[in-house]
Amino acid sequence: MPTSPAAPKDIPSVDRLLRRPELADLLAQHGHQLLAAQARRLLEDCRQRALRGDLDRADLSPAVLAAALTEAVTQRLASRLRRVFNLTGTVIHTNLGRALLADAALEPLLELMSAPNNLEYRLADGGRGDRDELVESLLCELTGAQAATVVNNNAAAVLLTIAALARGAEVIVSRGELVEIGGAFRMPDVMASAGATLVEVGTTNRTHPHDYQRAISPRTALIMKVHTSNYAVQGFASAVDEAPLAAIAHAAGLPLASDLGSGSLVDLAQWGLPREPLPQEKIAAGCDVVSFSGDKLLGGPQAGLIVGSREAIERIRRFPMKRALRMSKLPLAVLEATLRLYLRPERLTRDLPTLRLLTRPAADIHAQAERLLVSVAASLAPRYRVRVMPMLGQIGSGSLPVDRLPSAGLAIEPVGRQGVGRALDALSAALRDLPRPVISRIAEDRLLLDLRCLDGGTEETQFLAQLPALAERLA
Repeated sequence: MPTSPAAPKDIPSVDRLLRRPELADLLAQHGHQLLAAQARRLLEDCRQRALRGDLDRADLSPAVLAAALTEAVTQRLASRLRRVFNLTGTVIHTNLGRALLADAALEPLLELMSAPNNLEYRLADGGRGDRDELVESLLCELTGAQAATVVNNNAAAVLLTIAALARGAEVIVSRGELVEIGGAFRMPDVMASAGATLVEVGTTNRTHPHDYQRAISPRTALIMKVHTSNYAVQGFASAVDEAPLAAIAHAAGLPLASDLGSGSLVDLAQWGLPREPLPQEKIAAGCDVVSFSGDKLLGGPQAGLIVGSREAIERIRRFPMKRALRMSKLPLAVLEATLRLYLRPERLTRDLPTLRLLTRPAADIHAQAERLLVSVAASLAPRYRVRVMPMLGQIGSGSLPVDRLPSAGLAIEPVGRQGVGRALDALSAALRDLPRPVISRIAEDRLLLDLRCLDGGTEETQFLAQLPALAERLA
């Protein structure tokens, strides 16, 4: 209970508080409107505490109120989007921003975005340009396509492709490729939203060339192939590849579209990672349109990349929906810079953060875990014990989720066997409450810190610097 209880009448007015000399600098820095709004909230909280009988007169001193108001203003101006440590074991984490952007893609941004730029202006002749021109030649060079366009994400790329090429008509898709991606985004729903009629062929596990041929009718406008990157059908299964499917489509005078989902511009198998189909392979196989994401395996910003034949891409580019889905100048500049990195493929594991993390040797990660063990264990003692443990991570929650990456990290267990779940939840909450939140995962009565995404050097030093704060939160 307060040693000297305060009553509601003891609380100063907003005007009286803001006229205090202790707040002069804060008022000059932020202006009257913001301070007044925060002061009203602060004083209302004081009033409620006074009515409950738990407000002390000392809480109403000018110094205490000035400090509380300063903290309130700081919190109000703080960004809700914050840097975190991703120690979940999932490199391309859907909820943690997916791909990390390369320094080479970020460094020019301030200079470019703080001044006028030639977003839609041709410097050669002074005429109006198209923002697609900033990346089209790069995409064509990297994929072998005749033309390219970009939109704000791959879901938009699929929606736009279907709407532009098959609105009011039928689209043939294998029943085994009617995928659902994050946020309950389902291929049948996309078809309906684009104004097309879905025609399913084959079965869940097997689809043959004659299934497509039999389904073609005068109402058919498009045949579509969908890469099932977020699940796998194994065993008695078969599907029709793009090359024979392109022959079937073109014989009937139809375009063939292929959605690769995550997409990758280089063969990941050269680094021991699972192989993903490449856009350049699908173009070479005869696809008229290939769509893929820019912010997953490609390692760039959120974007939907559409490459293909001149005729198909021109139809997509001229479709009215394209303007609503176009990329803004900031992600477009980042995409261009990221694509330029692929012109030097030998340097990708150094220049592209996502690829660098995916290719980290498990031995290096294990050595890092050994370095961190003593410091982490000391900060968690005596309530928790810590040990180094081999782990299996993920490439991405929406990109190759069934494939596992050998990794290592720290496994943390409560010392007592009573209330294990509560103890782990408390530790997880304390980690998230750090100045730079640490995101972990809980499995099999352990809290796991997978270190694949904790770079050595500065990142490791910043992580270690927070351990005293963690110990305080658990005290």
